[in-house]
Amino acid sequence: MKALQKLVRPNIWNLTPYSSARDEFKGEASVFLDANENPYNAPFNRYPDPLQRELKKKIARIKGVKPDQLFLGVGSDECIDVLYRAFCEPAVDNVVAIDPTYGMYKVCADINNVEYRKVRLDADFDFDVETLLAQVDDHTKLIFFCSPNNPSGNLLSQEKIKAVLSRFDGIVVVDEAYIDFAASDGFLPLLDAYAGLVVMHTFSKAWGNAAVRLGMAFASPEIIGIFNKIKYPYNINLLTQQHVFALLDRQAQVREWVAGLTAGREALRAELEQLPVVEKIYRSDANFLLVRVDDAQRIYDYLVESGIVVRNRHRITLCENCLRITVGTPDENRILIETLQKYT
Repeated sequence: MKALQKLVRPNIWNLTPYSSARDEFKGEASVFLDANENPYNAPFNRYPDPLQRELKKKIARIKGVKPDQLFLGVGSDECIDVLYRAFCEPAVDNVVAIDPTYGMYKVCADINNVEYRKVRLDADFDFDVETLLAQVDDHTKLIFFCSPNNPSGNLLSQEKIKAVLSRFDGIVVVDEAYIDFAASDGFLPLLDAYAGLVVMHTFSKAWGNAAVRLGMAFASPEIIGIFNKIKYPYNINLLTQQHVFALLDRQAQVREWVAGLTAGREALRAELEQLPVVEKIYRSDANFLLVRVDDAQRIYDYLVESGIVVRNRHRITLCENCLRITVGTPDENRILIETLQKYT
């Protein structure tokens, strides 16, 4: 990786971050008169810990990292946006990403006025290292990988991503929102091996807490320090911190959910394969299936009329006539199959 100072936008590198009252005092006290807070309605009258220290310690133990290698954002979307704001000079720099993939990478690029270069995957939703690196130039700051990928569901080759990490001198982001459903440890164990690696996880999928909006970015302490300079002072509220702190004690239940959903994914695949309207089901390492059907729009409309909502991916690259179907409860999966069996 290039020296971090050469990758970070100059104004960000030189930024003096906002210093909040909770940054300037760390420790225990009985009287707080420093932050112009209302003294009544405890504990919600107090600003939360801006760096979420206790929560990060608990997450770090579970994930096998150090607390200073962890950034918490309002969903993974904040983590993505912070990457752009840290490294990409608007109208100058660019990022490279596979196509198709998670749509927020491009939306954030457009919001931040950063060129977004797509590298089309092959028919098996795989990428070629040389083709991808051919899109890289001196102004490429970020490369995005989503693995398992969305909307295809497949794990990307770890060896190919390692090859990119070894040859690209910028920041490589591996978004592992669905890694809990895959037979892989992902890239988190490799965090110390690659200075330019950023790994993203979330509480929205396996942990069943999409409404809570908490995403995680793991990187070197130096990169995390840059993120902390940029983020708004109290980005993670007290209710979220308390809820997730308690949620982390329910790992056994989460493992049960994951086991049930991965088994349900394969059972749903077997049922879908028997339907005449299904032409192909792609390999999935996530909690959903990408299914090619004979007429995606017509089947989507039929399911909506029947009270069932799936995702129509027909207009996405390589996804012509494809529906993305999330694995539900056994009853929800049964209702889906029974409804499709009646489709004519």
